[in-house]
Amino acid sequence: MSDLLKGGPRGASTPAPNPGPRTGTANPLVAISQNLRESGIYIAFAVVVVLFAVLTDGLSLSPGNITNIVLQYSYVLVLAIGMLIVIVAGHIDLSVGSVVALTGAISAKLVIGSGQPWYVGVLAALGVGLLIGAWQGFWVAFVGIPAFIVTLAGMLLFRGLTYYVLDNVSLSPFPPEYGRIATGFLNGLMGGYGYDAFTLFIAALAVVGYAVSQIRTRVARVRYQQVVDAMPLFVLRIVAVAAVVMAFAWQLAHSRGLPVVLIILAVLILVYSVVTRSTVFGRQVYAIGGNLAAAQLSGVNVRRVNFWIFVNMGFLAAVAGIIFSSRSNGAQPGAGNSFELDAIAAAFIGGAAVTGGVGKITGAMIGGLLVGVISNGMQLLNVDQSLQQVIKGLVLLLAVAFDVYNKRRGGVR
Repeated sequence: MSDLLKGGPRGASTPAPNPGPRTGTANPLVAISQNLRESGIYIAFAVVVVLFAVLTDGLSLSPGNITNIVLQYSYVLVLAIGMLIVIVAGHIDLSVGSVVALTGAISAKLVIGSGQPWYVGVLAALGVGLLIGAWQGFWVAFVGIPAFIVTLAGMLLFRGLTYYVLDNVSLSPFPPEYGRIATGFLNGLMGGYGYDAFTLFIAALAVVGYAVSQIRTRVARVRYQQVVDAMPLFVLRIVAVAAVVMAFAWQLAHSRGLPVVLIILAVLILVYSVVTRSTVFGRQVYAIGGNLAAAQLSGVNVRRVNFWIFVNMGFLAAVAGIIFSSRSNGAQPGAGNSFELDAIAAAFIGGAAVTGGVGKITGAMIGGLLVGVISNGMQLLNVDQSLQQVIKGLVLLLAVAFDVYNKRRGGVR
C-alpha cells in the first residue's frame, strides 16, 4: 500500500517490465501551470477572499457573514450543479429562474393558500420540477429543437404560469417547518463552550472522507500505471483542503451552527460528483459534449441521455425553488429573475468549456462561491448596484476568455 501511494514499484530488487507509474512534478508552480484550467479558479477564489478580507477589515470572514453567504447563495449553487451537467453535454438552459419561481408558487399555493402540510408543498414542487424537465427534455431530445430555443420558450411559459398561479400577488408567510429548510440550523447537538461541536465534528468527517477518497483514487491510478502527483504535492493538497474546510467550519460553529441548507447542498454535491465521475450516465454526458459523433458511433443513446439531463435540471431547479421560497418566507411572481445567468456564470467561471465536454461539479461550486463572495464583498463596501453588475459581467467574460486561451494554448482551435 505504501509503495502504491508513493507511486513507485513494489519491489526494488526485481526488475519490472515497465518503468512503473509516472509521477507528476513536486514543484507546485509547475503543477499549477500544467493544469491551469482547473487550478486557476482556486487561485482566483483565494485571491478574491483575501482581497475582500483586507478591504473590509476582516468583516467578510466574520462568522455571521460567512453564514449569510451560505444562506444567500445556496440556491445558486444547487442550480449550478444541474447547469454544469447541461453545459457539459453541449446545451444551455435559460428557464431555470422561471422554474424556481413556478415551483415556489406551487408550494406556496398549497401550503399557504390551501393550508396543506409543509411537506405536501415540497413534494408538489419537486413533482412539478420533474414534469417541467420531462417537457423540455422531450422537445430537445426527441423533437430535435435546440435547447436554447426550448428553454427560452420555457422561460416565458413558466414565468407566465407563475403569474397565473399566484394571480399576480405574493403569498406569505410559510409555516415555521417550511422556513427551516433554508433558515434552520443544527446547533447544540454535541455541546461546546462558545461554539458548536457538532459542526466541527461533521467538518472533520468530511475531511477524513476527502482524504480517504483521494488516497483510493491515487492507489487506483498507480495500479493502472497512470500519472499521479508527486507525494509532497499530494499531501499538500489534502492538508490545504483540510485547513480550508476546518477554518470554514470553525467560523460557522461560532455563529449559529450548521445550516440545514448546507447539509442539503453537501449531499447534492457528493451525489452528483459520484454520478458525473463514476457512472455510465456521467461518462455518456461527457462523451456527448466532447464528441457527439463519436458518442453516437460508440452506441450511446444520445436522445435518452439528453432527456434525462433536462429532467435532472428540472428537479434541481425545483430544489432551488423550495430553498428560495423558504428563505423568502413566501412566493413572489418576480422570483428567480436572472437566476439562470448566475448558474451559467458559476459553471463557466468554474471551468466548464463553452463547447461542452469539460467541467467538474467542484469547479462549478467554486465558481458560484466566487460570484457570491464578490457580490457579498461589494455589498459590504456599499458599491453601487450598477457597478456590481458591470463587475460580474467582466468576471464572466474573463472566465470564458480564459477557457478560449487554454484551448489555444493546448493547440485546440
